[in-house]
Amino acid sequence: MATGYVTLEAGAEASGEFVDRRSRFIAQLRHVESEAEANAFIEEVRARHHDARHNVPAWILADGRERCSDDGEPQRTAGMPTLEVLRGAGLANVCCVVTRYFGGTLLGPGGLVRAYETATREAVAAAEAAGQFVTMTLVTRVTCVIPYSAYGRVERLVADCGGKIKDQIFAEDVQLTCAFLAGTEERFTAAMRELANGEDLCLVSDPSFAEF
Repeated sequence: MATGYVTLEAGAEASGEFVDRRSRFIAQLRHVESEAEANAFIEEVRARHHDARHNVPAWILADGRERCSDDGEPQRTAGMPTLEVLRGAGLANVCCVVTRYFGGTLLGPGGLVRAYETATREAVAAAEAAGQFVTMTLVTRVTCVIPYSAYGRVERLVADCGGKIKDQIFAEDVQLTCAFLAGTEERFTAAMRELANGEDLCLVSDPSFAEF
């Protein structure tokens, strides 16, 4: 399993445009979490550009699934070039739809590949310039309940073990939810057992992707 990937921040959309011999290529890039969300975005773009000749989709999910379509363009001249740009940028959980308004001149296979690649790169560059990319890392969350008297010591222990406190609830005791890079949490849980004289105070969750 991959330990991380780059994606567009939730709710963000970026776009880029390329014009060749009056054919206009508009790449629209959005964060998606599932195939259903990708399909919904594709339909949204098709409705947005209902008068365009082609709306070429490509998407990649963090679980490794990916798909693309030429949407009526010659085979492997549109969807695959778009997908390759997303792959090359190391992106996942993203969907890109490149809309083409035909300018009246055939561009040929090489011209189409270049146009779809360039438009997609422009959208990726726009997202990067706007600071819309986030890095998702495989992390393990550890929740522990401690007395107030141990709070300062445990807070330092989290930092010493390379973790971050993500949430804290102050009630009768203190409940801390901490995040560690997956596979590095054992040092903290072992130290917590030692601190509690062998009692296991930590609830360790399965690894999942999150901002760290």
